[in-house]
Amino acid sequence: MLRGILSRLALSPFLSTLSPQPSALSPFFILLAGVAVLSAAPRKQTFTGVITDDMCATKAGHAAMRMGPTDAECTVACVEAHGAQYVLYDGKTVYMLSDQKAPEPFAGRKVKVTGTLDPKTKTIAVGSISGR
Repeated sequence: MLRGILSRLALSPFLSTLSPQPSALSPFFILLAGVAVLSAAPRKQTFTGVITDDMCATKAGHAAMRMGPTDAECTVACVEAHGAQYVLYDGKTVYMLSDQKAPEPFAGRKVKVTGTLDPKTKTIAVGSISGR
């Protein structure tokens, strides 16, 4: 009905612009949408702290747990014997680690963890761990 009214008003050239047909701008908008999606993706960051376990990091520390004579031994014992999880503790914040095998050799040591952070769960998707 709208087309009939507009054609009577001698706007038929205008009607051709309303028809759904591909335009040269379509690839541009697809590219723009792709860039927007990629820019929203989480970026890798580097976090520095000590590999410990979630029981000792959030409680009174290794001295209170007394699961071993060193922080490293206490950390490993808490994980193996008590089901604790390896975490990165930077002195203020405890970050859960997605990979629970890679941190074991670094237990009790200061490290750099590279990965992407999920800010809601404070979990780092571990890309790599290196000693400092």
